[in-house]
Amino acid sequence: MGTGYGGSTQLTRRSALTASIRDVAVQAGVSVGTVSNVLNRPDVVSPPTRERVQAAIARLGFVRNESARHLRAGRSRTIGLVVLDIANPFFTDVARGVEDVANPAGLAVILCNSDDRPAKEAAHLDVLAEQRVQGVLVTPTAELSRNLQALRDRGTPVVLLDRRAPTPDQCAVAVDDVLGGRLAADHLLERGHRRIAFIGGSSGLPQVQERHAGVAAAVRDGTGSEESLLVLSPATLTVAGGREAAAQIIGMPAGRRPTAAVCANDLMALGVLQEMVRHGVRVPDEFAIVGYDDIDFAAAAAVPLTSVRKPRQELGRRAAELLLDEAGNGEHQHQQPVFEPVLVVRESSMVRRSRTVAS
Repeated sequence: MGTGYGGSTQLTRRSALTASIRDVAVQAGVSVGTVSNVLNRPDVVSPPTRERVQAAIARLGFVRNESARHLRAGRSRTIGLVVLDIANPFFTDVARGVEDVANPAGLAVILCNSDDRPAKEAAHLDVLAEQRVQGVLVTPTAELSRNLQALRDRGTPVVLLDRRAPTPDQCAVAVDDVLGGRLAADHLLERGHRRIAFIGGSSGLPQVQERHAGVAAAVRDGTGSEESLLVLSPATLTVAGGREAAAQIIGMPAGRRPTAAVCANDLMALGVLQEMVRHGVRVPDEFAIVGYDDIDFAAAAAVPLTSVRKPRQELGRRAAELLLDEAGNGEHQHQQPVFEPVLVVRESSMVRRSRTVAS
């Protein structure tokens, strides 16, 4: 069999999965070192030789073994992003912000969905560690996993995303959700609502607890009574959870029924809206709704939703910037920026009520 430029016909029949760097060298009639230079330092190879090697790569369908290269280098060209619920468009927008920073740096983003389940989150973190990712961005479940600290102990940077850090020795990017809850409730109080529901109270997520705290403080200050706030705790922070909570409200006696709701996220607000419309409850005339996150679907709803806007893509971008700085800067200083939310008022809460209504 020939070993020159023409190479072996057997080699040309090999699949892309089995062709090796040695096969490319045989096919091109060069050394393995020359092929390696073409792949990693093409400027040191003469144009004719480079073209021969590239032609051999194309004929064989050769794909370099990045896993082996990563093991030699100690780190891959990837970062991990672990989110609570990829079905929530909020996290899709956050991921886009992460990619805005990672891609220009030559890094790919491995997206993992924990479904707000600690065991699933831990499994993802183990896989990311095995993949030698350069760092991990994570929106944690309610309890911070020991796996996160284990990653950091091994030298892998970890940045908490949409979550405050419990200590100052770690980067985190968050939003002032207490302020967000207060903005939502104050808006409803200004429109005369005196019985307000907070939907999403059972969640152990600190972000949701902070929103609840902000709503509760505003209602207490605005009405002088903690009993003016009804807390509903559907099983999930989803559209189905919103429908479940709305059904509870509709089933209440008129004298105890709230006239407005602040929802822990926009998916729940959309579910509340769906159920109210299905039962002929006019929004906002008979029931006002405020969501949270201001995903694109909020403005596109049949009755456009008032929502507390979080800077979704900016959260992702800032977190990724901090992660890459920690991974590559020996003088990195941990930062924990907190963004301020903004209330975006739309039709779902626009009807103005007398201060005596629903008192």
